[in-house]
Amino acid sequence: MVSRSLPFVVTYRVEDGWNALGDPTRRAIVACLAERPRAVGELAAVLPVSRPAVSQHLRVLKDAGLVTDQTAGTRRVYRLNPAGVAALRDQLDTYWSRALEGFRDAVERPGEEES
Repeated sequence: MVSRSLPFVVTYRVEDGWNALGDPTRRAIVACLAERPRAVGELAAVLPVSRPAVSQHLRVLKDAGLVTDQTAGTRRVYRLNPAGVAALRDQLDTYWSRALEGFRDAVERPGEEES
């Protein structure tokens, strides 16, 4: 909305889960939701931010595919999205495998790295 009225202002957008998890409050929300699904009020009660701030962080996490929500009466209950979390884990597994391959290659060819 801001970028429409001020064309040179870039609004914050999260393109993937890693960017979304770059904020410590969002990591805390994910940690809470890993324990069990919760409503915004429950999250705000255990975090040092306001309910509106929690809602904004949840929107970012939802846009990144890391959480889903479901209506329960007058509340929205948020939970981790298994597919989004699995995608992050797959990426980490890929990075870890590449790092291990690099270490293995370095150990198998120790003299080549020094020259």
